[in-house]
Amino acid sequence: MCGIVGYVGKRDAYEILIKGLHRLEYRGYDSAGIALISDNNDLVVYKTKGKVINLENHTADLNRSGKIGIAHTRWATHGEPNDINAHPHFSGSKSLALIHNGIIENYKPLKEELIAQGKTFVSDTDTEVLIQLIEYIQESHNCDLFTAVQMALNSVVGAYAIAIINKNDPETMIVARKGSPLIIGIGEDDFFIGSDATPIVEYTDKVIYLEEEQIAKINLKEGLKITDLKNIETTPIINKLNINISQLEKAGYEHFMLKEIFEQPESLINTLKGRLKIDTKEVKLSGIIDNVEKFRKARRIIICACGTSWHAALIGKYIIEELARIPVEVEYSSEFRYRNPIIYDDDIVIAISQSGETADTLAAIVLAKSKGAFLFGICNVVGSSIPRATHSGAYTHVGPEIGVASTKAFTAQLSTLFLIALSIAHERKTISNEYFESLVDELQTIPDKIREILKLNEQIKNFAKTFTYAKNFIYLGRGYNYPVALEGALKLKEISYIHAEGYPAAEMKHGPIALIDEELPVVVIATKNGNYDKIVSNIEEIKARKGYVISIVTKGDTQVKNISNFSFEIPDTADCFVPILSVIPLQLLSYHIATAKNRDVDQPRNLAKSVTVE
Repeated sequence: MCGIVGYVGKRDAYEILIKGLHRLEYRGYDSAGIALISDNNDLVVYKTKGKVINLENHTADLNRSGKIGIAHTRWATHGEPNDINAHPHFSGSKSLALIHNGIIENYKPLKEELIAQGKTFVSDTDTEVLIQLIEYIQESHNCDLFTAVQMALNSVVGAYAIAIINKNDPETMIVARKGSPLIIGIGEDDFFIGSDATPIVEYTDKVIYLEEEQIAKINLKEGLKITDLKNIETTPIINKLNINISQLEKAGYEHFMLKEIFEQPESLINTLKGRLKIDTKEVKLSGIIDNVEKFRKARRIIICACGTSWHAALIGKYIIEELARIPVEVEYSSEFRYRNPIIYDDDIVIAISQSGETADTLAAIVLAKSKGAFLFGICNVVGSSIPRATHSGAYTHVGPEIGVASTKAFTAQLSTLFLIALSIAHERKTISNEYFESLVDELQTIPDKIREILKLNEQIKNFAKTFTYAKNFIYLGRGYNYPVALEGALKLKEISYIHAEGYPAAEMKHGPIALIDEELPVVVIATKNGNYDKIVSNIEEIKARKGYVISIVTKGDTQVKNISNFSFEIPDTADCFVPILSVIPLQLLSYHIATAKNRDVDQPRNLAKSVTVE
């Protein structure tokens, strides 16, 4: 959701910034822009509605010189997506330009006050209010820009990651963050900034993660100075990036989403590596080991997440309760943060987020921490906000996920939750050693079983063409497969724009059965474990009403296949591990239906990869 890239150095900034914007396209956006201090010391701003390629075309014959610049992809919050509301935004004198991720919640009263002081506005954005406020403070207090930014940020309410360049100081960039991520890359004779590592990794592997309410002055001659909003200076910690440029390429696949679906066997191996000890039949999670008494004595576990991560959390609830016998509640982070939940100091709150920057989940962490709960994070991005805000946790280690619709992050989150459940159960002695060891052995086989399912790709591709006409889908599952039905429906909605709903199969008779007719595809996850006879009965009820049934079945099944219009087989596994296999054909089905409908699979409309605002 929105992307930031900036450069200060001796190279031409434009090419670095444009390439960075392309790297950030995965985040979701509806306009793009760039600001440069040109070689003749003009501050120029170019911006367009639509894709980054539109910006490139717009600037083809314009002055693109300069060694310092900032660039932005915007996901509209305040004001419709258009050229005027796109970032960067000028100050009133056009001496300053600013880009911003986040939301300034008190922009309206600030705007009214500035209008009363004679300021005029050209956009509908909260961002323009911020740059106008900064310039007003600079003028009225006769202070330098760094001080003006500090004063302005002490006056605003909300979240921000900002970068500012100043025509009157062409070698300096000022950046700051609160509630929205920002990193600074350290080059040989230059500096880079980004909302994440993707636009930076090509140039340096040394980065500083700006902390909450920190502000940095970047100057090529003076170097880097970081303070907080109270002007207390800090010595930055330089971190080493653990991604490489090849992970950001499609590697011959048509889309990042398809690449990431096919990466899942390897990504799961990376998630399990060093944690699943087959030779000694152990599960070693340092986040559990270092806090084992808290998990042994936990009153309950609360899992907070959004979207796909929430579906993973539901499956986590089932397996933790079954194996470890600890009650688990699963909460939408966006709801949890706005009510007054009962949280005990012996509760454990698990926060799940692919990006580690999900605004609602971060807010849920802050709330839970204020109540004294122990916080455990599960995320993919090293150095992101959630790992820094939680007491302990586990990285999923799947590498960058570029496609907006999550695939490999989901299965990695499931694998991590399986490891957590097994580890807690073993420590609490709530399952036998024999059962524990059998599950450890079986979990090791899952990557190979996913490889077997991926061989269905061409079959699913050909089958998917049938459904370009469809306007609705229903997905049904029971037990562990009910959250998979939710996830399958979400994937289809996200990338094909076909309306789809997931239900517990037993709930079909409580309303959704009214929708069944010969034109409604019904996807049923009907593996042999877990209420098999009941799901067969559900399918019979659908067929009696001429519904079109697509089933996911255990390899060798004949009963469900014989009453389905079409079936996909998956290998047999333990009941608790079925979701990690049954979701694979649903990911492929959604992908191929979307491509058959010529959808933008990697960047579906209105969606953002990292939801850093409410």
